[in-house]
Amino acid sequence: MENKKINILMFSGEYDKAMAALILANSAKEMDVEVTMFFAFWGLCLLREPEKVTMDNKTMYEKMFSAMTPKGAEQLPLSKMNFSGIGKEMMLDMINDNEAPRLIDFLNGARKKGVRFCGCKLSMDIMGFKEEELIPELEVIDAKTYLSDALESDMQLFI
Repeated sequence: MENKKINILMFSGEYDKAMAALILANSAKEMDVEVTMFFAFWGLCLLREPEKVTMDNKTMYEKMFSAMTPKGAEQLPLSKMNFSGIGKEMMLDMINDNEAPRLIDFLNGARKKGVRFCGCKLSMDIMGFKEEELIPELEVIDAKTYLSDALESDMQLFI
């Protein structure tokens, strides 16, 4: 695929939806398609690195929000049938039974393949997520920069 480009806006913070987005991103890169993923609000939870989450220099609300939101890919809940985490454990067992990769594997694969990861600056500010808490590949941009990139894409997906 010559000079093709896909843009995925990741708004969801749910395991199965994030997995679908990253499967598409990895597959597109394997087809030599340029991939940009833009993470806004709940989608940013996927990019948090649990060992780097901090409460330093955060307001009381930011600290509370940080404590209550998932800290990375493996802490995301399912979109349906989560049942306080039991449904997710069942899904992970089925993933293991099928010897399929987990979400973190797809995230790491996309990082290695050179998927462009962009985070919404305003979403990060509102949610109190600091750049140093997220994966190092993340480029923090505003909505206009994202839209400029999306307008040049052959396909845009909103997940």
